[in-house]
Amino acid sequence: MARSFAQRMNGVHPSAIRDLMSLAADPEIISFGGGFPDPESFPSEAFAEILSEQMASHAKVALQYSASEGLPSLRSHIADLMGIDGIQCAADDVLVLQGAQQGLDLVAKLMIDPGDLIVTENPTFIGALVAFAPYQPRYAVAELDEDGVNTDDLERVLISNPGAKFIYTVPDFQNPTGVTMSLERRRRLLELAQIHDILILEDTPYRTLRYDGSSLPSLKSLDTTGRVIHLGSFSKMLAPALRLGWVIAPAEILRKLALLKLAADTQCSTLNMSVASAFLDEYDLTAHTRRSVQIHKTQRDLALETIQHTFPDTIDFSKPDGGLFIWLTFPKGFDAGKHLAEHAIPEDRVAYVPGAPFYSVLPEPNHARLSYAGKNPDDLVHGLTRLGESFHRAELGLRAIAK
Repeated sequence: MARSFAQRMNGVHPSAIRDLMSLAADPEIISFGGGFPDPESFPSEAFAEILSEQMASHAKVALQYSASEGLPSLRSHIADLMGIDGIQCAADDVLVLQGAQQGLDLVAKLMIDPGDLIVTENPTFIGALVAFAPYQPRYAVAELDEDGVNTDDLERVLISNPGAKFIYTVPDFQNPTGVTMSLERRRRLLELAQIHDILILEDTPYRTLRYDGSSLPSLKSLDTTGRVIHLGSFSKMLAPALRLGWVIAPAEILRKLALLKLAADTQCSTLNMSVASAFLDEYDLTAHTRRSVQIHKTQRDLALETIQHTFPDTIDFSKPDGGLFIWLTFPKGFDAGKHLAEHAIPEDRVAYVPGAPFYSVLPEPNHARLSYAGKNPDDLVHGLTRLGESFHRAELGLRAIAK
């Protein structure tokens, strides 16, 4: 039977990362691919107690439908958390989502017509590109450095592309590079958005995972003109399987996003929202966050130390102050995706994510993303050491070809 699919499917393709990482499903392969928080950081015992209590005393509510905008108690908790983080809002200003990823999809559905221009960082989060793709946008990119998006380059992009729909940014411990936008850049970004009359989509899933330095204000907390759509998530804060995030946006935008969410899934799981709300009622989130930060900081420190001692000097790597990722930059001419498929996985039994799919305009194959989270010390050291040896062999091969 012939199928006639919507034209939007023309931009939806299988993920190259998914295809490559399927090769790494073998449990003997040490994978630095997924951006998964360490399971030891999950509040499992607290959740078990809360679930038992919910079923014993609150099942008629926890298993029932609830408001499409989200459980009122959870929206109130999120508003309180945002207030602590400098974003002044009420519960009615919060829309609960199926993770921040749903926010990317809903904002794209609301804002993008085919051919509309989106400005992204270069590179950017591949999950955002996947969410935007069905709505058939075009892209313009602003370069990144150690202080986040280069606002001089962003100004050039905005001048060259009047009428762009929004700027998408991950300002804290960016995925994939791990870099954090400086305060000066944050203020300049908001200034440019005002000058060029453009919205900012701020994605902050890693914001609580800071290991060094002081927290910087979110873009939303600095926003005085209602230009920032702010996405947050419980996936790294509590646990990914909750599938709970939120969006805070100007009232007109939030109302329309709520209508789109109603059409998409009616609501998030009442049970999951009840668990999250009860956790925030009954447990010390600050203490939980402190423990999670220490777990991931230990892994980051060991990863950076191992890379420093085992990788070739020709490979540059980011040194993130938080989050889950280290970004590798190889010499020009090195194809990280090809090396993964032909050597790292089959020969060295190690996997990482090649960098090319993180570019919205021109792929750059001489990059890779590593996630250190969730690895025990032996696997972390052994895996990165094997990877370093693999890169050394590749470097020798390139030198031989050059001769």
